[in-house]
Amino acid sequence: MSWVLLRGLMRESRHWGEFPEQFRAAVPGAEIVTPDLPGNGVNWRQRSPASVRGMVEACRADLQARGLRGPYSLLALSLGAMVAVQWQASYPDEVARCVLLNTSMRPFSRFYQRLRWQNYPAIVRQLLLGGARRQEQLALRLTSVAHGGDTRDSELLKRWVDYHNEFPVSRVNALRQLLAAARFHAPQRGQGGAPLLVLAGARDGLVDPLCSQRLARAWGAEFRMHPEAGHDLPLDDGPWVAQQVALWLAGYALAR
Repeated sequence: MSWVLLRGLMRESRHWGEFPEQFRAAVPGAEIVTPDLPGNGVNWRQRSPASVRGMVEACRADLQARGLRGPYSLLALSLGAMVAVQWQASYPDEVARCVLLNTSMRPFSRFYQRLRWQNYPAIVRQLLLGGARRQEQLALRLTSVAHGGDTRDSELLKRWVDYHNEFPVSRVNALRQLLAAARFHAPQRGQGGAPLLVLAGARDGLVDPLCSQRLARAWGAEFRMHPEAGHDLPLDDGPWVAQQVALWLAGYALAR
């Protein structure tokens, strides 16, 4: 079973940290692929598409270049979850199942819920001023409960700064990714949609967890909330995420 893991805005495959191994422990036999979106990670020199549909096409081309063919199982966070939703809508035969983490999209949520308005000044200031350390400190503060409190000298922050310096996301690509997320409107989900699990962190400081809850309700998907985790669920409690997926897969198999 091929699981494709998709990260969010300005993040890359290394930001998954220990989660792939945690996932393999809970879902034996899972073959995990962690492609980077254009503009991020090893693809940092590429131009980020200004649409989620363009990101889907880039991911499909990446997997095909690796010799991988669908159907795929998608586990995706934030902006990556938008890519997963569009992928399933555009190429339903290629997607076997989806797990969406802390995502938000029109028409289920308002703009100030999809990106909490309290964060606007800090995000705009960072886009204007730049700086690897400041950016990664802000990312940790906004996305993690477990690691976002004191980031001055943490080993995690140092690793993230190293990632940033090795594969810097340009300001133009950051803006194009923000534009793609802001413009995205979830396609209508038909009765034949792939099985869907939606997970959220109750203490998400970046996106209101109600966004995930409303999406799950609208699409009749299973929904589970972590009471203490933030936006980056795999970082705050990767074993919990992996276990929820394993339980969901087991229940789905019994129901067939």
